[in-house]
Amino acid sequence: MKPASLYLIPSPLGETAVEKVLPAYTIEILSAIRYFIVENERTARRFIKKANPSVNIDDLTFSLMNKHTSPLMVSEYLKPLEDGNDVGIISEAGCPAIADPGSDVIALAQQKNIPVVPLVGPSSILLSLMASGFNGQNFAFNGYLPIEGTQRAKMIKRCEQRVYSENQTQLFIETPYRNGKLIADLLKTCSPATKLCIAADVTCEDEQIITRRIDEWRKVTNLPDLSKRPCLFLIYK
Repeated sequence: MKPASLYLIPSPLGETAVEKVLPAYTIEILSAIRYFIVENERTARRFIKKANPSVNIDDLTFSLMNKHTSPLMVSEYLKPLEDGNDVGIISEAGCPAIADPGSDVIALAQQKNIPVVPLVGPSSILLSLMASGFNGQNFAFNGYLPIEGTQRAKMIKRCEQRVYSENQTQLFIETPYRNGKLIADLLKTCSPATKLCIAADVTCEDEQIITRRIDEWRKVTNLPDLSKRPCLFLIYK
């Protein structure tokens, strides 16, 4: 008999049809699970119902995970596994534990020798890297840059140095309402020859993935309005 497993279930990155970004097997596993650890219950319930309208949402149990989730709560969330029930982790968008909560739950499951099964689905980080034209064999995801201007500029320059010294693509994300400020800082701080890829709304209807040299971006008179759009920013040489 197959042991109960902790499934890491990717979710769509926006209002994309589930069947466009998740294989049938992932939807099949999702439909069979009754216990979920989620970042946002409302979003998770909506996603599950879109993936399989026949699922009775009221039969499911949801436990919330975020930066305030205590180790004791994490341990409680895994108890259904001890009774032979599979558990699924769903983040707000994309892949659990990749620029999203979930790693603490997964680490505890590994300590307890619980099988951890990552399922196939969209990752904005990998999809943006694939479409950028940048080095996909040596790259670093830096998450969020410092908010304070001087510290942010130093971090951008440090990452740009890695591009040239280590041949390493550098990736960043930002809170959507600060996307415009990050673009401005990148255009101000990076060398003219450095390339910048802006990947917005990846996998969604309004997807834009554009790579230009910094000096070319500086000549663009009407930069795209990214204030409410999830974006990845990548630099390379």
